Amino acid sequence: MEITSQTNGITATTRKKDGTEIKENLWSEILGEVQKQGSTKLPSNKSVLVVGDNASGKTSLIAKLQGVEDPKKGSGLEYAYIDVRDEYRDDLTRLGVWVLDGDPGHTNLLKFALNESSYAHTLVMLTVSMNTPWSWLEQLQHWLKILAEHVDKLKLETEERQAARQKLVTAWQTYCEAGDDLDPGSPMKRSTRLSSADDELDALPLPEGALTTNLGLDIVVVVTKTDYMSTLEKEFDYRDEHFDFMQQWIRRFCLAHGASLFYTSVKEDKNCDLLYKYLTHRIYDLPFRTPALVVEKDAVLIPAGWDNMKKISILYENMQTCKPDDYYTDIVVPPPQRKTATNRETEVHPEDEQTFLARQQQLLLQGQAPTRGESPMRSQPGAKVSPRTPISGSQGSPNKKIDAKLTPGTPGGEGVLANFFNSLLNKKSGTPGGPTGDVSGSPRSPGVGGIARQPPNGLEEGAGEKMSVRTDAAAELDRLTRSVVSKKEAEYAAQSDC
Repeated sequence: MEITSQTNGITATTRKKDGTEIKENLWSEILGEVQKQGSTKLPSNKSVLVVGDNASGKTSLIAKLQGVEDPKKGSGLEYAYIDVRDEYRDDLTRLGVWVLDGDPGHTNLLKFALNESSYAHTLVMLTVSMNTPWSWLEQLQHWLKILAEHVDKLKLETEERQAARQKLVTAWQTYCEAGDDLDPGSPMKRSTRLSSADDELDALPLPEGALTTNLGLDIVVVVTKTDYMSTLEKEFDYRDEHFDFMQQWIRRFCLAHGASLFYTSVKEDKNCDLLYKYLTHRIYDLPFRTPALVVEKDAVLIPAGWDNMKKISILYENMQTCKPDDYYTDIVVPPPQRKTATNRETEVHPEDEQTFLARQQQLLLQGQAPTRGESPMRSQPGAKVSPRTPISGSQGSPNKKIDAKLTPGTPGGEGVLANFFNSLLNKKSGTPGGPTGDVSGSPRSPGVGGIARQPPNGLEEGAGEKMSVRTDAAAELDRLTRSVVSKKEAEYAAQSDC
């Protein structure tokens, strides 16, 4: 039985249930409902801390999540934000993003991004690049060590630290597959998902090897630049076996730290949108209906709480030449250094000018030909060739043949040619051009009728000079011929004695 009455604009309802009357104030109920809805608005104190080595793709990835086409890289500790919208409630907030430089000298800036007040509201994104898969082990261990040391130094209450760790354990124990029947846009999605899980599902024990290292931080490991896999296959002879080994290793790493895993490529736009939705799901509990993706080797998606050793062991079937327990860098080894690239970057220093000239002088001195005797014509360009006394019988033996070995390149032949041409070059400028020719450079003497007459001795001087040159050449040829003949006679005599 229900009786309704209205007094002073306030409606009260009296119900009888099991013989008991219950009075409710409808206004109080409405106000409580409004207050409840107001408390479910997106908080504004959430943030993401991005860490990783330099060139691991941090800046490009955050720019993609922001929708920025031209990313600007800074240094030290950068701050940005990502707009987050709840489409059903038309609610908008900003997710703060801290990007830490990969230089170890900037790790002291962590205190501004991760401190006592932001510890419970921060998600950590740890990036490694597919360009350097051989560095994953070192990079992941390095950054997890830095985070662990930093968290240990925070002055947190024991209860707060323990509550953060227990929250991660509960998330793993109560994980359920995505794709339930609730409408993804329903406001009941966020408020009823965890409560229904708590009521209807019993908390399961943690999987084997899960959360062995619990920092109390929600961690997402992101492998960037997965489009480089094709280059690894072509240039470094990577096979599916290598990629399966890498995937099983990093999945076991994420399992031990309670982290999620994403393979992304900004260049090919792979898993970037899913990463954005997953971040809003983990931070704001917005719906995320995409299941785990393990089929495509360059677009892996492993939500936190989904993985276990049994699922990881499926990858072992394709590993023939390596074992899952092999040390990571023994299988994924860095390529040899290319010498050509190193030589290009080597700075070349020029040699000192004085040193260079001194070295050239030494080379010239070492390669100088032995000094040979200069002929009088060469030493005194203006001197006249003096006539030599002809050797008896030298001109009377025209039938003597010169040995074919006597070439201008030999010392004797060179002397003949040198004397001959030097005598031509050093002729007097008064040599006549012919019997009646003018004497170049000599004064003309006036003659009968104004005709210039050549000095009476001009012809005689020219003839004497020609005769001197011919006599000198003949004497030299005769000397060479006799020396060759003497040499042949000596060789003949030596053969006769034998």
